[in-house]
Amino acid sequence: MPPLTGFKHRAVTALQRRVVNPINSRNPAQVLLETTGRVSGEPRRTPVGGRRVGHVFWIVSEHGERSQYVRNIAADPRVRVRIEGRWYPGTAQTLPDDDPRARLRSLPRGNSAAVVLFGTDLLTARVDLDDDEPRAS
Repeated sequence: MPPLTGFKHRAVTALQRRVVNPINSRNPAQVLLETTGRVSGEPRRTPVGGRRVGHVFWIVSEHGERSQYVRNIAADPRVRVRIEGRWYPGTAQTLPDDDPRARLRSLPRGNSAAVVLFGTDLLTARVDLDDDEPRAS
């Protein structure tokens, strides 16, 4: 990884972890992805931008396989997604052969622009939602 890319990743990650994510997590309209921590086994909630299309929720990770939630998905693909205040269980997978920039064109514009601006290694992920019925939190 080039030195500037490493710096960008560290800077963006620190800003998100300390400022952006704690604020966004409290917003009831914010989509959240809940994974299981690969070391702790505890639920980990991450604000994400994406779009539900039928029984699939699409996401593009800014930092690819270095994203903590992507690492958690690799360890345990069972996740939950909070969409419009309701939790939906599902199974997540990364799609390294998908074109993340093309995928971003089908996702919400504001988030997609931020992913391109702040991202260092884009990676598409999809969550296959179990059903249309949300589950209790």
